[in-house]
Amino acid sequence: MSTAISPTAYNYKVVRQFAIMTVVWGILGMGLGVFIASQLVWPELNFGLPWTTFGRLRPLHTNLVIFAFGGCALFATSYYVVQRTCQTRLISDSLAAFTFWGWQAVIVGAIVTLPLGYTTTKEYAELEWPLAILLAIVWVTYGLVFFGTITKRKTKHIYVGNWFYGAFIVVTAMLHIVNHASLPVSFFKSYSAYAGATDAMIQWWYGHNAVGFFLTTGFLGMMYYFVPKQAERPIYSYRLSIVHFWALITLYIWAGPHHLHYTALPDWAQSLGMAMSIILLAPSWGGMINGMMTLSGAWHKLRTDPILRFLVVSLAFYGMSTFEGPMMAIKTVNSLSHYTDWTIGHVHAGALGWVAMISIGALYHLIPKVFGRQQMHSIGLINTHFWLATIGTVLYIASMWVNGITQGLMWRAINDDGTLTYSFVEALQASHPGFIVRALGGAFFAGGMLIMAYNVFRTVRASNPAEAEAAAQIAVVGAH
Repeated sequence: MSTAISPTAYNYKVVRQFAIMTVVWGILGMGLGVFIASQLVWPELNFGLPWTTFGRLRPLHTNLVIFAFGGCALFATSYYVVQRTCQTRLISDSLAAFTFWGWQAVIVGAIVTLPLGYTTTKEYAELEWPLAILLAIVWVTYGLVFFGTITKRKTKHIYVGNWFYGAFIVVTAMLHIVNHASLPVSFFKSYSAYAGATDAMIQWWYGHNAVGFFLTTGFLGMMYYFVPKQAERPIYSYRLSIVHFWALITLYIWAGPHHLHYTALPDWAQSLGMAMSIILLAPSWGGMINGMMTLSGAWHKLRTDPILRFLVVSLAFYGMSTFEGPMMAIKTVNSLSHYTDWTIGHVHAGALGWVAMISIGALYHLIPKVFGRQQMHSIGLINTHFWLATIGTVLYIASMWVNGITQGLMWRAINDDGTLTYSFVEALQASHPGFIVRALGGAFFAGGMLIMAYNVFRTVRASNPAEAEAAAQIAVVGAH
Protein backbone atom coordinates (compact mmCIF):
# COMPACT_ATOMS: atom_id res chain seq x y z
CA MET A 1 0.00 0.00 0.00
CA SER A 2 1.43 3.39 -0.94
CA THR A 3 -0.15 5.47 1.83
CA ALA A 4 2.52 7.61 3.53
CA ILE A 5 3.05 6.56 7.14
CA SER A 6 4.71 8.83 9.68
CA PRO A 7 8.22 7.64 10.60
CA THR A 8 7.04 7.76 14.22
CA ALA A 9 4.17 5.33 13.64
CA TYR A 10 4.17 4.27 17.29
CA ASN A 11 4.84 6.31 20.42
CA TYR A 12 7.84 4.43 21.80
CA LYS A 13 9.08 7.37 23.88
CA VAL A 14 6.63 6.78 26.74
CA VAL A 15 7.31 3.02 26.55
CA ARG A 16 11.05 3.69 26.92
CA GLN A 17 10.46 6.01 29.87
CA PHE A 18 8.28 3.55 31.76
CA ALA A 19 10.62 0.64 30.94
CA ILE A 20 13.66 2.43 32.38
CA MET A 21 11.76 3.51 35.51
CA THR A 22 10.56 -0.07 36.03
CA VAL A 23 14.20 -1.08 36.50
CA VAL A 24 15.00 1.95 38.70
CA TRP A 25 12.00 1.46 41.02
CA GLY A 26 12.61 -2.29 41.05
CA ILE A 27 16.09 -1.77 42.48
CA LEU A 28 14.87 0.76 45.06
CA GLY A 29 11.79 -1.21 46.09
CA MET A 30 13.55 -4.57 46.32
CA GLY A 31 16.60 -3.03 47.96
CA LEU A 32 14.33 -1.56 50.62
CA GLY A 33 12.72 -4.99 51.01
CA VAL A 34 16.14 -6.52 51.71
CA PHE A 35 16.80 -3.75 54.25
CA ILE A 36 13.58 -4.30 56.23
CA ALA A 37 14.08 -8.09 56.03
CA SER A 38 17.51 -7.45 57.56
CA GLN A 39 15.88 -5.38 60.32
CA LEU A 40 14.09 -8.54 61.47
CA VAL A 41 17.47 -10.29 61.66
CA TRP A 42 19.33 -7.32 63.22
CA PRO A 43 16.82 -4.98 64.94
CA GLU A 44 19.62 -2.41 65.46
CA LEU A 45 19.11 -1.48 61.78
CA ASN A 46 16.07 0.54 62.91
CA PHE A 47 18.73 3.07 64.05
CA GLY A 48 16.37 4.20 66.83
CA LEU A 49 14.68 6.66 64.43
CA PRO A 50 10.91 6.76 63.86
CA TRP A 51 11.11 7.12 60.06
CA THR A 52 13.47 4.16 59.59
CA THR A 53 11.43 1.66 61.63
CA PHE A 54 9.97 -1.45 60.00
CA GLY A 55 6.44 -0.11 60.49
CA ARG A 56 7.17 3.01 58.44
CA LEU A 57 9.32 1.40 55.73
CA ARG A 58 7.29 -1.75 55.09
CA PRO A 59 4.36 0.19 53.49
CA LEU A 60 6.91 2.10 51.39
CA HIS A 61 8.42 -1.21 50.25
CA THR A 62 5.01 -2.59 49.20
CA ASN A 63 4.08 0.62 47.39
CA LEU A 64 7.42 0.75 45.56
CA VAL A 65 7.32 -2.85 44.37
CA ILE A 66 3.59 -2.97 43.54
CA PHE A 67 2.84 0.48 42.18
CA ALA A 68 6.27 1.80 41.20
CA PHE A 69 7.94 -1.35 39.81
CA GLY A 70 4.81 -3.34 38.88
CA GLY A 71 2.87 -0.25 37.78
CA CYS A 72 5.62 1.04 35.49
CA ALA A 73 5.98 -2.47 33.98
CA LEU A 74 2.24 -2.52 33.26
CA PHE A 75 2.25 0.98 31.74
CA ALA A 76 5.28 0.18 29.56
CA THR A 77 4.00 -3.16 28.28
CA SER A 78 0.35 -2.12 27.83
CA TYR A 79 1.33 0.97 25.80
CA TYR A 80 3.68 -1.21 23.72
CA VAL A 81 1.19 -4.08 23.22
CA VAL A 82 -1.88 -1.95 22.47
CA GLN A 83 -0.05 -0.04 19.73
CA ARG A 84 1.41 -3.13 18.08
CA THR A 85 -1.76 -5.26 18.26
CA CYS A 86 -4.03 -2.39 17.13
CA GLN A 87 -1.50 -1.21 14.48
CA THR A 88 -1.97 2.39 15.50
CA ARG A 89 -0.26 5.10 17.55
CA LEU A 90 -1.44 6.00 21.06
CA ILE A 91 -4.42 8.34 20.77
CA SER A 92 -2.64 11.20 22.57
CA ASP A 93 1.09 11.74 23.14
CA SER A 94 0.47 14.51 25.67
CA LEU A 95 -1.94 12.44 27.78
CA ALA A 96 0.49 9.50 27.66
CA ALA A 97 3.27 11.83 28.85
CA PHE A 98 0.99 13.06 31.65
CA THR A 99 0.47 9.46 32.84
CA PHE A 100 4.25 8.99 33.01
CA TRP A 101 5.06 12.15 34.95
CA GLY A 102 1.91 11.91 37.08
CA TRP A 103 2.71 8.33 38.08
CA GLN A 104 6.27 9.25 39.04
CA ALA A 105 4.88 12.16 41.11
CA VAL A 106 2.61 9.76 43.04
CA ILE A 107 5.60 7.49 43.76
CA VAL A 108 7.78 10.39 44.93
CA GLY A 109 4.86 11.48 47.13
CA ALA A 110 4.82 8.00 48.70
CA ILE A 111 8.59 8.13 49.29
CA VAL A 112 8.17 11.43 51.17
CA THR A 113 4.97 10.80 53.14
CA LEU A 114 5.11 7.16 54.23
CA PRO A 115 8.39 7.33 56.23
CA LEU A 116 7.00 10.45 57.92
CA GLY A 117 4.03 8.39 59.13
CA TYR A 118 1.32 9.97 56.96
CA THR A 119 -0.88 6.95 56.23
CA THR A 120 -4.51 5.88 55.96
CA THR A 121 -3.39 2.60 57.65
CA LYS A 122 -5.15 0.59 54.91
CA GLU A 123 -2.88 -2.04 53.37
CA TYR A 124 -1.83 -1.24 49.76
CA ALA A 125 -3.99 1.91 50.07
CA GLU A 126 -1.83 3.84 52.55
CA LEU A 127 -1.46 7.03 50.52
CA GLU A 128 -3.32 9.96 52.06
CA TRP A 129 -6.10 11.74 50.19
CA PRO A 130 -4.15 14.34 48.12
CA LEU A 131 -1.95 11.60 46.62
CA ALA A 132 -4.96 9.28 46.26
CA ILE A 133 -6.75 11.94 44.20
CA LEU A 134 -3.69 12.50 41.98
CA LEU A 135 -3.41 8.74 41.49
CA ALA A 136 -7.10 8.55 40.46
CA ILE A 137 -6.62 11.38 37.92
CA VAL A 138 -3.56 9.70 36.42
CA TRP A 139 -5.36 6.35 36.29
CA VAL A 140 -8.46 7.73 34.55
CA THR A 141 -6.15 9.42 32.03
CA TYR A 142 -4.43 6.05 31.50
CA GLY A 143 -7.84 4.52 30.76
CA LEU A 144 -8.60 7.27 28.23
CA VAL A 145 -5.29 6.69 26.43
CA PHE A 146 -5.65 2.91 26.40
CA PHE A 147 -9.29 2.64 25.35
CA GLY A 148 -8.99 5.63 23.02
CA THR A 149 -6.18 3.81 21.21
CA ILE A 150 -8.34 0.69 20.89
CA THR A 151 -11.21 2.72 19.37
CA LYS A 152 -8.93 3.97 16.55
CA ARG A 153 -7.34 0.56 15.88
CA LYS A 154 -6.58 -0.47 12.30
CA THR A 155 -7.32 -4.13 13.05
CA LYS A 156 -10.88 -5.42 13.38
CA HIS A 157 -9.98 -7.84 16.16
CA ILE A 158 -9.12 -6.84 19.75
CA TYR A 159 -6.32 -9.19 20.82
CA VAL A 160 -6.99 -11.05 24.09
CA GLY A 161 -4.02 -9.43 25.86
CA ASN A 162 -5.83 -6.11 25.53
CA TRP A 163 -8.94 -7.61 27.16
CA PHE A 164 -6.86 -8.39 30.24
CA TYR A 165 -5.18 -4.97 30.26
CA GLY A 166 -8.55 -3.29 29.81
CA ALA A 167 -10.19 -5.18 32.69
CA PHE A 168 -7.24 -4.43 34.95
CA ILE A 169 -7.49 -0.68 34.18
CA VAL A 170 -11.28 -0.48 34.73
CA VAL A 171 -11.42 -2.57 37.91
CA THR A 172 -8.36 -0.92 39.50
CA ALA A 173 -10.04 2.48 39.03
CA MET A 174 -13.24 1.22 40.67
CA LEU A 175 -11.39 -0.39 43.59
CA HIS A 176 -9.20 2.64 44.25
CA ILE A 177 -11.98 5.22 44.12
CA VAL A 178 -14.45 3.26 46.29
CA ASN A 179 -11.92 2.19 48.94
CA HIS A 180 -10.37 5.66 49.19
CA ALA A 181 -13.69 7.41 49.91
CA SER A 182 -12.74 9.38 53.02
CA LEU A 183 -13.33 12.46 55.14
CA PRO A 184 -10.24 14.73 55.20
CA VAL A 185 -9.54 16.47 58.50
CA SER A 186 -6.24 18.04 57.42
CA PHE A 187 -3.92 18.00 54.42
CA PHE A 188 -2.25 14.79 55.60
CA LYS A 189 -5.00 13.09 57.59
CA SER A 190 -8.37 11.62 56.66
CA TYR A 191 -10.80 9.08 58.06
CA SER A 192 -12.47 6.33 56.06
CA ALA A 193 -16.05 6.99 54.92
CA TYR A 194 -16.90 3.49 56.17
CA ALA A 195 -16.97 2.09 59.70
CA GLY A 196 -16.04 -1.13 61.47
CA ALA A 197 -16.57 -4.44 59.70
CA THR A 198 -17.87 -2.63 56.60
CA ASP A 199 -14.57 -0.75 56.34
CA ALA A 200 -12.65 -4.03 56.73
CA MET A 201 -14.75 -5.71 54.03
CA ILE A 202 -14.30 -2.86 51.54
CA GLN A 203 -10.58 -2.69 52.33
CA TRP A 204 -10.08 -6.41 51.57
CA TRP A 205 -12.35 -6.27 48.55
CA TYR A 206 -9.81 -3.67 47.42
CA GLY A 207 -6.73 -5.36 48.94
CA HIS A 208 -7.26 -8.79 47.45
CA ASN A 209 -8.25 -7.37 44.08
CA ALA A 210 -5.14 -5.22 44.05
CA VAL A 211 -3.62 -8.71 43.83
CA GLY A 212 -6.38 -10.04 41.57
CA PHE A 213 -6.48 -7.26 39.01
CA PHE A 214 -3.36 -5.12 39.41
CA LEU A 215 -0.96 -8.02 40.04
CA THR A 216 -2.69 -10.81 38.12
CA THR A 217 -5.02 -9.67 35.34
CA GLY A 218 -2.67 -6.94 34.07
CA PHE A 219 0.29 -9.31 34.05
CA LEU A 220 -1.77 -11.98 32.26
CA GLY A 221 -2.20 -9.38 29.51
CA MET A 222 1.60 -9.25 29.45
CA MET A 223 1.81 -13.06 29.38
CA TYR A 224 -0.60 -13.43 26.44
CA TYR A 225 1.57 -11.15 24.29
CA PHE A 226 5.16 -11.81 25.31
CA VAL A 227 5.10 -15.63 25.77
CA PRO A 228 3.87 -16.33 22.20
CA LYS A 229 6.20 -13.62 20.86
CA GLN A 230 9.32 -14.91 22.57
CA ALA A 231 8.45 -18.57 21.86
CA GLU A 232 7.58 -17.67 18.24
CA ARG A 233 4.48 -19.85 18.55
CA PRO A 234 0.77 -18.90 18.49
CA ILE A 235 -1.06 -19.02 21.81
CA TYR A 236 -2.00 -22.66 22.50
CA SER A 237 -5.78 -22.08 22.61
CA TYR A 238 -7.32 -18.73 21.81
CA ARG A 239 -10.72 -20.06 22.87
CA LEU A 240 -9.31 -21.05 26.26
CA SER A 241 -7.86 -17.54 26.64
CA ILE A 242 -11.34 -16.03 26.26
CA VAL A 243 -12.88 -18.54 28.72
CA HIS A 244 -9.96 -17.81 31.06
CA PHE A 245 -10.66 -14.06 30.83
CA TRP A 246 -14.39 -14.20 31.63
CA ALA A 247 -14.03 -16.81 34.38
CA LEU A 248 -11.20 -14.89 36.04
CA ILE A 249 -12.85 -11.49 36.13
CA THR A 250 -16.18 -13.01 37.22
CA LEU A 251 -14.73 -14.91 40.17
CA TYR A 252 -11.75 -12.90 41.42
CA ILE A 253 -13.77 -9.94 42.67
CA TRP A 254 -15.50 -12.15 45.30
CA ALA A 255 -12.39 -13.56 47.00
CA GLY A 256 -11.58 -10.69 49.42
CA PRO A 257 -13.32 -12.06 52.56
CA HIS A 258 -10.76 -14.86 52.89
CA HIS A 259 -8.49 -12.20 54.45
CA LEU A 260 -11.05 -11.82 57.25
CA HIS A 261 -11.60 -15.39 58.52
CA TYR A 262 -12.30 -15.55 62.26
CA THR A 263 -13.00 -11.79 62.48
CA ALA A 264 -16.15 -9.71 63.04
CA LEU A 265 -17.13 -10.18 59.40
CA PRO A 266 -20.40 -12.21 59.17
CA ASP A 267 -19.70 -15.93 58.81
CA TRP A 268 -21.68 -16.21 55.56
CA ALA A 269 -19.42 -13.58 53.95
CA GLN A 270 -16.31 -15.45 55.12
CA SER A 271 -17.67 -18.71 53.68
CA LEU A 272 -18.60 -17.05 50.37
CA GLY A 273 -15.09 -15.65 50.04
CA MET A 274 -13.64 -19.08 50.79
CA ALA A 275 -15.85 -20.84 48.22
CA MET A 276 -15.08 -18.30 45.49
CA SER A 277 -11.35 -18.54 46.26
CA ILE A 278 -11.42 -22.33 45.80
CA ILE A 279 -13.37 -22.09 42.51
CA LEU A 280 -10.82 -19.50 41.34
CA LEU A 281 -8.25 -22.28 41.01
CA ALA A 282 -9.89 -23.40 37.74
CA PRO A 283 -9.50 -20.22 35.64
CA SER A 284 -6.09 -19.51 37.17
CA TRP A 285 -4.74 -22.87 36.12
CA GLY A 286 -6.52 -22.58 32.77
CA GLY A 287 -4.41 -19.49 32.04
CA MET A 288 -1.22 -21.09 33.36
CA ILE A 289 -1.74 -24.22 31.23
CA ASN A 290 -2.53 -22.08 28.16
CA GLY A 291 0.74 -20.21 28.59
CA MET A 292 2.78 -23.37 29.21
CA MET A 293 1.25 -25.27 26.28
CA THR A 294 2.15 -22.38 23.97
CA LEU A 295 5.67 -23.82 24.14
CA SER A 296 4.54 -27.04 22.42
CA GLY A 297 7.22 -27.67 19.83
CA ALA A 298 9.45 -24.96 21.28
CA TRP A 299 10.63 -26.44 24.59
CA HIS A 300 14.15 -26.84 23.20
CA LYS A 301 14.42 -23.03 23.09
CA LEU A 302 14.65 -22.97 26.90
CA ARG A 303 18.20 -24.33 26.64
CA THR A 304 19.45 -21.23 24.83
CA ASP A 305 16.89 -18.48 25.56
CA PRO A 306 17.02 -17.10 29.12
CA ILE A 307 14.27 -14.56 28.30
CA LEU A 308 11.86 -17.38 27.50
CA ARG A 309 13.06 -19.11 30.68
CA PHE A 310 12.01 -16.07 32.75
CA LEU A 311 8.57 -16.12 31.13
CA VAL A 312 8.01 -19.87 31.57
CA VAL A 313 9.27 -20.05 35.15
CA SER A 314 7.00 -17.10 35.98
CA LEU A 315 4.07 -19.23 34.75
CA ALA A 316 5.21 -22.10 36.98
CA PHE A 317 5.22 -19.77 40.01
CA TYR A 318 1.84 -18.39 38.93
CA GLY A 319 0.44 -21.92 38.91
CA MET A 320 1.98 -22.68 42.29
CA SER A 321 0.82 -19.51 44.03
CA THR A 322 -2.71 -19.77 42.56
CA PHE A 323 -2.95 -23.28 44.02
CA GLU A 324 -1.56 -22.13 47.36
CA GLY A 325 -3.92 -19.13 47.62
CA PRO A 326 -7.19 -21.10 47.39
CA MET A 327 -5.76 -23.69 49.79
CA MET A 328 -4.89 -20.98 52.34
CA ALA A 329 -8.43 -19.56 51.94
CA ILE A 330 -9.91 -22.77 53.42
CA LYS A 331 -10.87 -21.91 57.00
CA THR A 332 -9.14 -24.86 58.66
CA VAL A 333 -5.86 -24.18 56.80
CA ASN A 334 -6.26 -20.45 57.45
CA SER A 335 -6.57 -21.05 61.20
CA LEU A 336 -2.95 -22.25 61.06
CA SER A 337 -1.54 -19.91 58.41
CA HIS A 338 -3.16 -16.56 59.24
CA TYR A 339 -0.88 -13.86 60.71
CA THR A 340 2.18 -16.09 60.13
CA ASP A 341 5.11 -15.85 57.72
CA TRP A 342 3.39 -18.44 55.50
CA THR A 343 1.25 -15.58 54.18
CA ILE A 344 4.42 -13.57 53.49
CA GLY A 345 5.86 -16.55 51.60
CA HIS A 346 2.67 -16.90 49.53
CA VAL A 347 2.66 -13.20 48.65
CA HIS A 348 6.26 -13.36 47.47
CA ALA A 349 5.74 -16.57 45.48
CA GLY A 350 3.36 -14.41 43.48
CA ALA A 351 5.29 -11.14 43.69
CA LEU A 352 8.82 -12.41 42.96
CA GLY A 353 8.05 -15.64 41.11
CA TRP A 354 5.15 -14.43 38.96
CA VAL A 355 4.95 -10.63 38.78
CA ALA A 356 8.65 -9.74 38.85
CA MET A 357 9.83 -12.60 36.63
CA ILE A 358 7.23 -12.06 33.90
CA SER A 359 7.96 -8.31 34.01
CA ILE A 360 11.70 -8.91 33.71
CA GLY A 361 11.22 -11.32 30.80
CA ALA A 362 8.86 -8.90 29.04
CA LEU A 363 11.31 -6.00 29.50
CA TYR A 364 14.23 -8.02 28.14
CA HIS A 365 12.10 -8.69 25.04
CA LEU A 366 10.79 -5.14 24.72
CA ILE A 367 13.78 -2.91 25.54
CA PRO A 368 15.93 -3.77 22.47
CA LYS A 369 12.90 -3.23 20.21
CA VAL A 370 12.05 0.25 21.51
CA PHE A 371 15.71 1.31 21.59
CA GLY A 372 16.52 0.08 18.07
CA ARG A 373 18.78 -2.86 18.99
CA GLN A 374 18.77 -6.48 17.77
CA GLN A 375 19.04 -7.84 21.30
CA MET A 376 20.16 -6.98 24.83
CA HIS A 377 23.83 -6.13 25.40
CA SER A 378 24.58 -9.49 27.06
CA ILE A 379 22.60 -12.75 26.92
CA GLY A 380 25.04 -14.18 29.49
CA LEU A 381 24.05 -11.51 32.02
CA ILE A 382 20.36 -12.33 31.43
CA ASN A 383 21.21 -15.94 32.20
CA THR A 384 23.01 -14.92 35.43
CA HIS A 385 20.04 -12.75 36.37
CA PHE A 386 17.67 -15.67 35.78
CA TRP A 387 19.51 -17.96 38.19
CA LEU A 388 19.86 -15.26 40.87
CA ALA A 389 16.13 -14.52 40.62
CA THR A 390 15.09 -18.17 40.69
CA ILE A 391 17.37 -19.18 43.58
CA GLY A 392 16.45 -16.01 45.50
CA THR A 393 12.72 -16.70 45.11
CA VAL A 394 13.04 -20.33 46.24
CA LEU A 395 15.11 -19.37 49.30
CA TYR A 396 12.59 -16.67 50.18
CA ILE A 397 9.41 -18.71 49.94
CA ALA A 398 10.84 -21.93 51.43
CA SER A 399 12.12 -20.07 54.51
CA MET A 400 8.74 -18.39 54.98
CA TRP A 401 6.85 -21.69 54.64
CA VAL A 402 8.97 -23.26 57.36
CA ASN A 403 8.67 -20.16 59.55
CA GLY A 404 4.93 -19.84 59.01
CA ILE A 405 4.06 -23.44 59.87
CA THR A 406 6.42 -23.30 62.86
CA GLN A 407 4.76 -20.11 64.12
CA GLY A 408 1.23 -21.44 63.58
CA LEU A 409 1.94 -24.67 65.45
CA MET A 410 3.75 -22.91 68.32
CA TRP A 411 0.99 -20.31 68.76
CA ARG A 412 -1.76 -22.93 69.00
CA ALA A 413 0.14 -25.40 71.23
CA ILE A 414 -1.42 -25.64 74.72
CA ASN A 415 -0.54 -27.49 77.94
CA ASP A 416 -2.90 -29.88 79.74
CA ASP A 417 -4.09 -27.06 81.99
CA GLY A 418 -5.02 -24.91 78.96
CA THR A 419 -2.11 -22.47 79.20
CA LEU A 420 0.02 -21.64 76.16
CA THR A 421 3.05 -23.90 75.72
CA TYR A 422 5.21 -21.23 74.08
CA SER A 423 5.55 -17.49 74.59
CA PHE A 424 5.48 -15.20 71.59
CA VAL A 425 9.19 -14.49 72.10
CA GLU A 426 9.97 -18.23 71.84
CA ALA A 427 8.13 -18.36 68.51
CA LEU A 428 10.14 -15.33 67.40
CA GLN A 429 13.42 -17.01 68.37
CA ALA A 430 12.44 -20.11 66.40
CA SER A 431 11.77 -17.87 63.38
CA HIS A 432 15.21 -16.22 63.42
CA PRO A 433 17.02 -18.69 61.09
CA GLY A 434 14.20 -18.28 58.58
CA PHE A 435 14.57 -14.49 58.74
CA ILE A 436 18.26 -14.88 57.81
CA VAL A 437 17.48 -17.12 54.82
CA ARG A 438 14.69 -14.75 53.72
CA ALA A 439 17.07 -11.78 53.75
CA LEU A 440 19.62 -13.81 51.77
CA GLY A 441 17.00 -14.81 49.17
CA GLY A 442 15.88 -11.21 48.82
CA ALA A 443 19.49 -10.10 48.40
CA PHE A 444 19.93 -12.64 45.58
CA PHE A 445 16.86 -11.26 43.82
CA ALA A 446 17.86 -7.62 44.29
CA GLY A 447 21.38 -8.47 43.09
CA GLY A 448 19.86 -9.80 39.88
CA MET A 449 18.10 -6.47 39.39
CA LEU A 450 21.46 -4.66 39.63
CA ILE A 451 22.81 -6.92 36.88
CA MET A 452 19.71 -6.13 34.82
CA ALA A 453 20.30 -2.40 35.34
CA TYR A 454 23.86 -2.71 34.00
CA ASN A 455 22.66 -4.76 31.01
CA VAL A 456 19.92 -2.23 30.24
CA PHE A 457 22.38 0.67 30.63
CA ARG A 458 24.80 -0.88 28.11
CA THR A 459 21.94 -1.64 25.71
CA VAL A 460 20.52 1.88 25.91
CA ARG A 461 23.94 3.50 25.59
CA ALA A 462 24.44 1.71 22.26
CA SER A 463 20.86 2.36 21.15
CA ASN A 464 19.38 4.10 18.15
CA PRO A 465 15.76 5.02 18.96
CA ALA A 466 15.32 6.36 15.41
CA GLU A 467 15.85 2.80 14.12
CA ALA A 468 13.11 1.56 16.45
CA GLU A 469 10.70 4.19 15.10
CA ALA A 470 11.64 3.23 11.52
CA ALA A 471 10.98 -0.43 12.33
CA ALA A 472 7.59 0.56 13.70
CA GLN A 473 6.83 2.37 10.44
CA ILE A 474 7.73 -0.74 8.43
CA ALA A 475 5.53 -2.86 10.73
CA VAL A 476 2.53 -0.60 10.18
CA VAL A 477 3.10 -0.37 6.40
CA GLY A 478 3.42 -4.16 6.27
CA ALA A 479 0.14 -4.54 8.15
CA HIS A 480 -1.59 -2.48 5.48
